[in-house]
Amino acid sequence: MSYEKAKAHLERYGLADRIQLFDVSSATVELAAAALGVEGARIAKTLSFLVEEKPVLIVAAGDAKVDNRKFKDKFHVKAKMLSHEQAAELVGHAVGGVCPFGVNPDVKTYMDESLRRFEIVYPAAGTSNSAVRLTPEELYRASEAVEWVDVCKLPEAEG
Repeated sequence: MSYEKAKAHLERYGLADRIQLFDVSSATVELAAAALGVEGARIAKTLSFLVEEKPVLIVAAGDAKVDNRKFKDKFHVKAKMLSHEQAAELVGHAVGGVCPFGVNPDVKTYMDESLRRFEIVYPAAGTSNSAVRLTPEELYRASEAVEWVDVCKLPEAEG
């Protein structure tokens, strides 16, 4: 069901033909990178949080980590990830296949600046064995993102 929702969503943007399905799991950044033959940083991971009792998605580069201070400065709450059960119920996709396509109507999506350093990125397409090849701008448009945000830190920026 999640795959069909994500695919139908991407069809509206003319991007469904870019979905790739794998015989192996792509549920983590490492597994997705191996399935695609790319560096992990190019995997556009979708992280789900609760902000003011509503689900919020942050799509970030595979090597980025949420910076708690930046997140709190932006959303005025502590970064609290959804549980596996909450993600499936509130977002509409199970963990491992969470993506910004075909999500429930009240979900807000934000793109992290960490994605902009790449020409091509690979978010999931609703399952734990899928990905879609997009530019960051195509991802922003197709995800119907609210805005670009800077709420993550990259490995080289860590102290």
